[in-house]
Amino acid sequence: QVQLVESGGGLVQAGGSLRLSCAASGRTGSWYNMGWFRQAPGKEREFIACVSWSGGSTYYADSVKERFTISRDSAKNTVYLQMSSLKPEDTAAYYCAYRRYPSCGFNGYDYDYWGQGTQVTVSS
Repeated sequence: QVQLVESGGGLVQAGGSLRLSCAASGRTGSWYNMGWFRQAPGKEREFIACVSWSGGSTYYADSVKERFTISRDSAKNTVYLQMSSLKPEDTAAYYCAYRRYPSCGFNGYDYDYWGQGTQVTVSS
């Protein structure tokens, strides 16, 4: 079992920044990929970003490219999502996810464990 705990969400004005964190614990192993997804009310869950087990490969959805940065600290089993130039349309519940495979996955079904989510609200 793997447990994921997100933190860092909140209310921010448009143009502002937030950094989300996701700490993994339990039987994580070493060769795993981490991803971030989000889901706004009435919308489907959306892939945001992922980082490979080594941190050497990152991928982003077009909607957040150049504004969001994913990174990981393997020593701390923690992944981060630095969000800048936030827009009202970024408002959603953000979830981190764990994939027991070294390369990135881009769909929800690629992932084995999920965090409880953290709310991000961007006011205009």
